[in-house]
Amino acid sequence: MFRSNRTAALSSFTLGTPWSRVDWILTDVDDTITLHGRLPPEALRALEQLQEAGIGVVAVTGACAGWCDHIAHAWPVNAVLGENGAFVLEKHNARMTLTSARPLPDIRADQARLRAQVEAMLVHEPDLSLTLDQPYRLCEVAIDIGQNRERVDPERVTTWLAKLHALGAHATASSIHINAWYGEHSKRTTALRYLAERGLSANELHHRVACIGDSPNDQALFEALPLSVGVANIRKYWERLQHRPSVVTDLEGGYGFAQFAQALLHARKACD
Repeated sequence: MFRSNRTAALSSFTLGTPWSRVDWILTDVDDTITLHGRLPPEALRALEQLQEAGIGVVAVTGACAGWCDHIAHAWPVNAVLGENGAFVLEKHNARMTLTSARPLPDIRADQARLRAQVEAMLVHEPDLSLTLDQPYRLCEVAIDIGQNRERVDPERVTTWLAKLHALGAHATASSIHINAWYGEHSKRTTALRYLAERGLSANELHHRVACIGDSPNDQALFEALPLSVGVANIRKYWERLQHRPSVVTDLEGGYGFAQFAQALLHARKACD
């Protein structure tokens, strides 16, 4: 099932009958819908096709609020859960709303405290830095480990995660960032709460919702949802995953997302 050749036929990846009931998708963004910082047109078209088929798509990402604002406004998605679940951006009758489980002033105060702590630690490792998009983050502190620099060694990433956890912060690593925050929100808790608020029961989550991602910070959703997908580039992290997706696409990033969308739409059509 796993090939890295992005020119492979989209039909080479198939999904069985259990997937035919899926009408919600929780998707990571960086290197899941995008690939190496670019949005493949196949992925954008896949989002449009899913929406046309009545399938809800929710972007669940560690991306900064500024990038989330663009996605929520411009992409065919139902909502964006940004900065690892810190807030929800959603359009209602062409008007955008931002909601969070905690008051934003409290979250911002925690962010300022954590940023000061992280910057003090970075003084001792001057080759590392905060992400270029840090000024556009509402809640998190993010360290660049591969977006605008050479990829940081996995052992060093693990060491940094331990340092952040020792501060009492939550921290996770994506393919490009280490994201850290104070507070109890996460991709998993915010995503499941979002769906529960739309009437899905705990049982329905297991039959009507699929998730797709590319890295260790998606594995909490892999654990929660049996209908889980990894795009092909997740193989780079395979041995580090405690919870693995149930299927893996042939293609990487946004090409893999498009392949999954085609297979899902085919599964639904076959059962009509």
